[in-house]
Parts: sequence; structure tokens; C-alpha cells
Amino acid sequence: MTTLGHRFDFVFLFDVMNGNPNGDPDAGNLPRLDPETNQGLVTDVCLKRKIRNYAEIAKGGDTGFAIYVQEGAILNERHREAYKVARPDDPKVEKDKKLNPKDDAEAKLVQKFMCDNFFDVRTFGAVMSTGINCGQVRGPVQLSFSRSIEPILPLEISITRMAATNEAEKKKREDGADDDRTENRTMGRKHIVPYGLYRTHGFVSAHLAARTGFSDADVAFLWDALKNMFEHDRSAARGEMAARKLVVFEHDNALGRAAAHDLFERVKVARVDGGEAYPIGDKRLDNARPARSFSDYQVTIDRADAPQGVTIHELL
Repeated sequence: MTTLGHRFDFVFLFDVMNGNPNGDPDAGNLPRLDPETNQGLVTDVCLKRKIRNYAEIAKGGDTGFAIYVQEGAILNERHREAYKVARPDDPKVEKDKKLNPKDDAEAKLVQKFMCDNFFDVRTFGAVMSTGINCGQVRGPVQLSFSRSIEPILPLEISITRMAATNEAEKKKREDGADDDRTENRTMGRKHIVPYGLYRTHGFVSAHLAARTGFSDADVAFLWDALKNMFEHDRSAARGEMAARKLVVFEHDNALGRAAAHDLFERVKVARVDGGEAYPIGDKRLDNARPARSFSDYQVTIDRADAPQGVTIHELL
């Protein structure tokens, strides 16, 4: 594989309809929210999880595409595999609870094993200094928190079911019935966002890619993952989520030709109302109906006078 030689920055837009894109465990699993602006939030960790899940589906079993952070995985046992390669004749590697590199050469060897074999270590980096020590790797791909384009309104929906969990619950409900209904009802709550369009910014460092072995093929797979990951992440809680726009700024060298924030400003999202597009926050939108679909927004890319050495790719 060819190690990445160019820097990339990208803007990714996705939306959710009647779902909870990222529940907040500190707020009863309500959709994450910026309390100052009422804009919805989705963490970088949430999106990285979906990229990992897509890699498992699309590349499962392929060499170099194992996933390090996996449900139920024991991370130290993954580190142990690196030491088995570094010390093939050392019986302590099989049973010791703590292992540390003997020298810098071995430290590089175990880290290389982790980067070569685990896609998410090679891509996002990892802290692997827990007991069986493989050190720390800083990943070349980083994502910002996603933020909704406009304020969202989380709704709490009551749900019922017609069955009881056990006999005791059934009897309790029968004894406490104060009307003619005999069904067994269990109350629950679901939290949804009726509609929200979210924007996230991403960065791919060629400098860090050289350290982890993140390649041209890996960055191509990253674009595929962003475009397709929601198609394989369906659940009742997440409703309908979809990737809507992926705009990639490719620099012609490793250091880059322009600041990322200047490039991101070239991707503009406007609100459509009554057939007219208005800037987000325009006073003329104060009485506009709430956005309920992607067609309620207009996305434009300013390609005029792009910095020399920067190519704009509209991948979605």
C-alpha cells in the first residue's frame, strides 16, 4: 500500500428524521444538545463507531482491517498478539499480565504490528499503554463534533406494550385495574429529533499517516465508509439517518496549501422557505415552518478562486 502523500480536509453533512442520532447518558439518553444555542450535537466517538462497524462489515476478515475497539474485546489480549510476534520464543508473553518493550526497537515493532493489523488504530490512533504496553499512537484522521445547522427540538414519546415482563407484574396490573381494560401495559420513553441536518468537519494528516501506515487505499475506504455507514446502522432508536454531502479538499502536498477553516467556509448551507434560499439565522426565517427534510436546505460550494494546489472533490 502507498502511504498517504497529500493532506485532506472535508465537510460531511448528514441528517436524521424521527430518531435519536446520539443519546446523552448524562441526560437520560436525550439527544445531545448545546444548551446555549439548542443546536444538536453528535460526538466524534459516535461517528468513529459507525465507521468501525462499516469496516467490520465491508472488510471483515481482510488482512489489515481488524477492529481494535470492538464490543466485548479485551484490549490487553490484542496487545499480547503484538508481543507474540516480537518475542516468538519467550514463554512469559503467553501468561504475564504486564509487558513492556525492552527497548525503542521493540516499542516500534509492537506499535507497527498494531497499526498494520488494526484499521482503527492506523486511522484514529489509540492509547495502548494498559498493562501490556504497546504505547500510544496518534491517528491521522480526526473528526470534530457534529452540530445541527439549526436548533433542534427533542421530543419525548411515551410507548406501551401489551405484554407483562413476569407473573408478578401481570398480577399487579390486574389488581390495580380501574377500568375495563385487561391488557398488560409497560410504559417506556423514546426520545427523537423530528428532523435535523448535522455538519461535521474532518481532517486527514499526511504527516501522521506516515507514522501509522495510513495509505491512499485507506483514505479511499474512509470516503466509502462515510457515504455508506448509515445504511448498515439501522435501528428503531435512530430512525432514518442518511449521508447527504461529502466535500473533500485535497492539497497537493503533505503540509497543505490553505487553512482548513478557510476551506470549510466555501461550503455554505442555506435554508429554503417558499422557494427562496436564505442564510441561516436570517430574520425573514423567524416565522418559517420547521425544516422537515433535506430539501428544506440548499448546499452550495464556492469553487471560485480556490487556493492554488487545492482540488475540491464533491464525493456525495
